[in-house]
Amino acid sequence: RRLDAPTSGGRAARVMVEVDWDQVLYWCGVGAGSLVGLWIVWKMLGLARICRRLWRATRRTQPKLRGDEADIVRFGILGAAQIAPMALVTPASRTPGVMVRAVAARDRAKAEAFARKHGIPVVHDSYDALLADPDVDVVYNPLPNGLHAEWTLRALRAGKHVLCEKPFTSTAAEAEEVRAAAVFAGRVVVEAYHYRYHPAVQRLKAIVDSGELGALRHIRAVMKLPKVFIARTDIRYNFELGGGSAMDCCYTTNVVRYLSGEEPVVTSATPTLASGSDSVDAAMSATFDLPRSGATAEIACSFVSFLPDIVVEVEGANATAKLTYFILPFLTNELTVTPRKGAAGKVQYRSESVYDAAGASTYDLQLAAFMRTVHSGDAAATALSNLDEAVATMRVLDAIYAAAGLPPR
Repeated sequence: RRLDAPTSGGRAARVMVEVDWDQVLYWCGVGAGSLVGLWIVWKMLGLARICRRLWRATRRTQPKLRGDEADIVRFGILGAAQIAPMALVTPASRTPGVMVRAVAARDRAKAEAFARKHGIPVVHDSYDALLADPDVDVVYNPLPNGLHAEWTLRALRAGKHVLCEKPFTSTAAEAEEVRAAAVFAGRVVVEAYHYRYHPAVQRLKAIVDSGELGALRHIRAVMKLPKVFIARTDIRYNFELGGGSAMDCCYTTNVVRYLSGEEPVVTSATPTLASGSDSVDAAMSATFDLPRSGATAEIACSFVSFLPDIVVEVEGANATAKLTYFILPFLTNELTVTPRKGAAGKVQYRSESVYDAAGASTYDLQLAAFMRTVHSGDAAATALSNLDEAVATMRVLDAIYAAAGLPPR
């Protein structure tokens, strides 16, 4: 409100302004509330898109068993693992010529419930019985980490191909034993680093390899999981079963290898031990040298974070590329390229989200690649996660635990 003071002696009028602070605060509140509301709507729309993609990734359809009966590849699952529906059952249901035939678990009742829920026709009394089933061509091994090597070796001796969850084994020595056995048996064995098959991750790899970022300087990979999701009694805290955050969050080590194209040399590792344990890491950070490029890298893994934090960043002399949620990019992702101030070159800031054109999940893409190798012997289809890759990643994980002063798994 404007107040005009009276003039005197011909001087200019003095103007006083009285501010109605109630109105100012009201309209500031309206503006702030509107911005918060728009932000909430934007976030809710993003959450809805994530839920829709998650629903699609877990929605089983009728198997597409096209072709001759002899051409159908039948999977058997070792254990009624929580990851199995998204990682195999659903992708198999929409991949032509693939079916999940059998499941076995330590608890038959649990296996039967799993089979009923997911439409699996055969339940075996034991893992050995599943391996002896002549109608099972491929074994999916999602057992606890410490059992990967044993049951992958048994599957190979039974003449089966194997899709094995990561980490491939407990140690590099076990990984080398499995590799030798697979070569001897002439069977396909692939480690399930599904994220590598997604176009968002491959887009980041292409940017790094193109030289757009300039000379490689540093890679940072983070996978921190909320504490509320992983109880202290979870098998991921069990040393005998290959527990530990660096093992379960091994995506970080693997993505450093993938994006750099080098074998990292561990320079330090700092564990945070789980309560009551002298050997299992609830969190782990590690640093690396990348000898060929002269760059460095770091990882951070955790079971005890307050909020999830999943990201990989690649810093070059000219720009930095960052990909969020790189382990499940089919749900959500953002790939940004940010130029460095004063850096040479003409890198422009940009942001994009990259998805498969058909909406395929990382697990769909992985299974398609696996089937090409099984059907036609196309080793290049699964070169992203083959035996040599598996052994190399396990060597780095062994080195991380040694540098941390912890025993190998």
